[in-house]
Amino acid sequence: MTTTDSGLRRGLTARHIRFMALGSAIGTGLFMGSSGAIQTAGPAVLIAYIIGGAAVFMVMRALGEMVVRHPVSGSFGQYASRYIHPFAGFLVGWTFAFEMFLVAVFDATAIGVYMRFWFPDVSQWVWVLAVVCFIAAINLLGVRVFGELEFWFALVKIVAIVALIVAGVAVILFGFGVAGHDQMGPQNLVEHGGFMPHGFWGVIASFTIVMFAFGGIEIIGVTAGEAQNPKQVLPNAINSVPIRILLFYVLTLGVIMCIQPWVDITGETSPFVSIFESIGFQAAAAVFNVILITAALSAMNADIFGAGRMLHGLAEQGQAPRSFTRTTRNGVPIMTVLTMIIGLLVGVVLNFFYPDQVLFLLGALATFATVLVWLVILVAHIRMKAEIAREHRLPSEFPVPLWPVASWLTVAFIVGVIVLVGIVPDSRPALWVGLVWVACVTACYFAWVRGDGRQPYHLVDQTEPIGVVPAER
Repeated sequence: MTTTDSGLRRGLTARHIRFMALGSAIGTGLFMGSSGAIQTAGPAVLIAYIIGGAAVFMVMRALGEMVVRHPVSGSFGQYASRYIHPFAGFLVGWTFAFEMFLVAVFDATAIGVYMRFWFPDVSQWVWVLAVVCFIAAINLLGVRVFGELEFWFALVKIVAIVALIVAGVAVILFGFGVAGHDQMGPQNLVEHGGFMPHGFWGVIASFTIVMFAFGGIEIIGVTAGEAQNPKQVLPNAINSVPIRILLFYVLTLGVIMCIQPWVDITGETSPFVSIFESIGFQAAAAVFNVILITAALSAMNADIFGAGRMLHGLAEQGQAPRSFTRTTRNGVPIMTVLTMIIGLLVGVVLNFFYPDQVLFLLGALATFATVLVWLVILVAHIRMKAEIAREHRLPSEFPVPLWPVASWLTVAFIVGVIVLVGIVPDSRPALWVGLVWVACVTACYFAWVRGDGRQPYHLVDQTEPIGVVPAER
């Protein structure tokens, strides 16, 4: 078995990849889910986002070191197969693909709900079907078209966040006649019970919400098979994106809590809507609805891409149907995209008939899947580093910082978050549902995977001697 990505085209530029990761990781976790984190930790939630962002950065650097050494489309699924065990690759690959599918189901349904704002008499399924067809068309056109549209989708979200930060800071400093201006400012971060109103435990408990807000950023690794000059593009994207996401979260929530006391951010409406309304922008609901729809389209677009490429990689490993390796003349893995679209339609139907049970179980599974993927990435990286040292291979061109201390601390942190998921009552179902999922995937592996799928995936080491300029290909 070889590591060829024969049918895929390298059409993703640095701009595409950078905004794709921003688009997938900046979504409902910031626009809506941040309210829950604020209520759990108070203003000290900013500390949780800083610590969580640092951990995610280490996960991405670990993934980046493996991607530069082995730039393949299956990414961490194939790394886990090679450096841990074929079962680990099967588990993390299918878990990531299913996680992307679940999030896409949520986003498709959400768009149908958002459209009721303007068209209350139109059935929700009409909008959901239209969105699924639109996303399918984008993903079938070719990777460059996909990357360009994803860039513009993500740009809308980022512009909205920057506008909030700028407008919020301006109101805090100059007032502009906004009612209650004298009560706005950094003092709101220490009043109303103090900076850490729920104590140290409140900050710890908030990690169960905070960490999942960063979920999806690992999609950068899946782009390796279609990135132009991956050894240059991917390290640049990995170094910049986690820091930007951290700044967006911390700055945005800091400004929000300076304008509006944290005790008033109840989650009944998005913090973004309440802030825009509080500074006198009465059309906030309509404008924010456009942003929410764009955010959902962006996330769905990236989710279908990521899941499709992961299934393509699993097929190359012998752990998915061989037909998933087929590509069109445009370099699109046609069978994986069609499978995801069909699955998305089935998921929407299930969501319609059994909304309470299905959404609860699938939401819990997506929560568990995020940290499982990150943990496997870290373990695969640690085992790769051990093999490099043992076999005296060329040193990495993009090594993780502070090795090995920072890597082991990040593993401990991620394991701690998994334990917290089981301790905190609201998130405990996620752990149980996740363990059931692992049991089901394990049964499938031993029942159906044979031959090459039971062998460690063969990865070609493309490391160049440091300081040597690679020849043009």
